[in-house]
Amino acid sequence: MLASMWTARRLCGLSPDTRVVNILLGQVVKGNHLGCSPALTAWRWRPPGGTRGVSTSCTLCAKVRGNPKKTEISEKKLTRHFKDHRCVKLVAGSGGRGACSFHSEPRKEWGGPDGGNGGDGGSIVIKADRVVKSLARVVPVYRAEHGQSGGSKNCYGKNGSPTYIYVPLGTVVKEEGTTVVDLSENGQEYLAVFGGSGGKGNRFFLSNENRAPMTATPGLEGQERVLHLELRTMAHAGLVGFPNAGKSSLLRAISNARPAVAAYPFTTLNPHVGIVTYRDHEQVAVADIPGIIRGAHLNRGLGISFLRHIERCRCLLFVLDMSSPEPWTQLQHLRFELDQYEAGLSRRPQAIVANKMDLPEAQEKLKTLRDLVSQRVIPVSALTGQNTEELILHLRELYDGYLREEDRGEGKPTR
Repeated sequence: MLASMWTARRLCGLSPDTRVVNILLGQVVKGNHLGCSPALTAWRWRPPGGTRGVSTSCTLCAKVRGNPKKTEISEKKLTRHFKDHRCVKLVAGSGGRGACSFHSEPRKEWGGPDGGNGGDGGSIVIKADRVVKSLARVVPVYRAEHGQSGGSKNCYGKNGSPTYIYVPLGTVVKEEGTTVVDLSENGQEYLAVFGGSGGKGNRFFLSNENRAPMTATPGLEGQERVLHLELRTMAHAGLVGFPNAGKSSLLRAISNARPAVAAYPFTTLNPHVGIVTYRDHEQVAVADIPGIIRGAHLNRGLGISFLRHIERCRCLLFVLDMSSPEPWTQLQHLRFELDQYEAGLSRRPQAIVANKMDLPEAQEKLKTLRDLVSQRVIPVSALTGQNTEELILHLRELYDGYLREEDRGEGKPTR
């Protein structure tokens, strides 16, 4: 009985004091400092052979239930975890040393050399993975595992394990400004640095002329390189516009993406990619390119760091802010910035999206815009969802035209 009382005190979280009231008499344990109600923490004495139960349905003991609603991450926190460029130093593993030893056992005086070779050093491989979305997990320095040294009895050293660096699709590897490889397919690998070869043991140098070699070589040093990793967004279409033109709101209206939006002016600091799904199960990726300002090709503002995301977009959607005094001038400045960054970039298949058509003064500006440009102008309102169906259908026409163009050429279309 004394043991039962001490067990009850320990399980209930009670110190050996007066808060346990005569458990042996079958009374209920009073509320303890854990905040559990007396009904939930009741202990009763059971006759010999019976069972003694305890309730774990209190708040502190029970498992948290329910699926809390996922809160949207702020733009500042997204930017903190998103990286689209990294400079990494890669050092491959060195080979292990070869062993110098001779076989020795009873009644075998001249056993001969039995030193094994060292293991090869580990290599470093850069691998594209569609699950990875940012270069934030890439660290500045990678060092591969060294090979182990050889041993006696002709034992070879263990090879160093390869080190894998997982990067998102669309990562470009550069060295001294020159593109080395473009990792655009899932599972694509690039062997960045080779591990050093293992050294030779004295068994390797055994010959008819030298029956007792004493020579053993060390392993070779691993390769070392400094590479630059740049992430270029993989999308079929890109939303291009000045800050606060409503690109993020438009992406939320036509796709499953949920970039940060607010009722006050601010600019997106990292690109977002949304998927537009059609009835025939075809999917089109649309990228929200961070706002471009005048002089972006000179690296002003976000500058070149985000202009490179437009390079992979097969078609462009110029988003114009119809609340500005002259929205048609925005189109001229955007095209100029794209052409200054890369010649002919603004001449890709495109459409002009006149956003914020829910404003009263937007109708008059829309007529002037259509008189000044020859391309198709699609008036929409990302806030109310007005005319977004026309934009989605026209986006599919641009995508189908891109597939037909790639089918006629030698390149394989990117779906």
